[in-house]
Amino acid sequence: MNTADMTAKIAAGKGFIAALDQSGGSTPKALKGYGVESDAWSSEAEMYDLIQQMRSRIITAPSFSGDKVIGAILFERTMDNMIDDTPVPSVLIGRGVVPFIKIDKGLEDEADGVQLMKPMPGLDALLARSKALGVFGTKERSVINLANRKGIAAIVAQQFEVGRQVIAGGLMPMLEPELNIKSPERAQAEKILLDELLKALDALPGNDKVMLKLSIPEKSGLFDPLIDHPRVLRVVALSGGFARAEACAELSRNRGMIASFSRALLEDLRFQMSDAEFDASLGHAIDDIYAASTQKVAIPVAA
Repeated sequence: MNTADMTAKIAAGKGFIAALDQSGGSTPKALKGYGVESDAWSSEAEMYDLIQQMRSRIITAPSFSGDKVIGAILFERTMDNMIDDTPVPSVLIGRGVVPFIKIDKGLEDEADGVQLMKPMPGLDALLARSKALGVFGTKERSVINLANRKGIAAIVAQQFEVGRQVIAGGLMPMLEPELNIKSPERAQAEKILLDELLKALDALPGNDKVMLKLSIPEKSGLFDPLIDHPRVLRVVALSGGFARAEACAELSRNRGMIASFSRALLEDLRFQMSDAEFDASLGHAIDDIYAASTQKVAIPVAA
């Protein structure tokens, strides 16, 4: 796949994007969910070797292919790794899966009801290295906890600032202003986020486009204006703490949104499984998430 092929697949392909980018503090939790306890490693390097083995097992499983998984988000260490002497992005491309790279370095402390992204020193060099490896796009996450317009406006401004840098580096930015689904002000915060995103999209220069990775809205269909916006290549949904069944049910009520799930994709996979059991479990999860991304439930119109 060349860049044009990848753009077309992400823009209109049937399927979803797998989030395989757990990093830092989330890695031990991901390994524990996989059945690997913390006493299985004695150094950070060994921990990352174990998560790399898990990701390699997922990527090379027969059920993990571009027929239903149109993209995959990688952690930087995973991008730089090999599977059978082949760079991981090349392995994905060979399977028809478009590679993305997580570029954020974690979150600042909360202020004005939000957590901005930490500074990203060396981002231009990372973008250049990613592009050289065949990566199509990036993902960058910040978090909204409360319906504070000042904070949400700052989140959106930072996301689009980074997005413009990514575009200048020749990659497609996937902006992720995650809204905490446990927020006591969730519905109000979602409306503010929608308003701020639309203003930022309308202000994009030239023919620039971005992707958006958003929490599934409390009110189904709320993000339709983003899905229809000419400057948005695709809107994808994070599972946000929902178990897979609930995440899929919520996603199926939102037209045009496809999944970019992590925990909801991996929740049933265990280190102890045989390869056949592993692939069967992964295939079941893929089928569920694919269905929620492609088969939508009609939402009754209020009288």
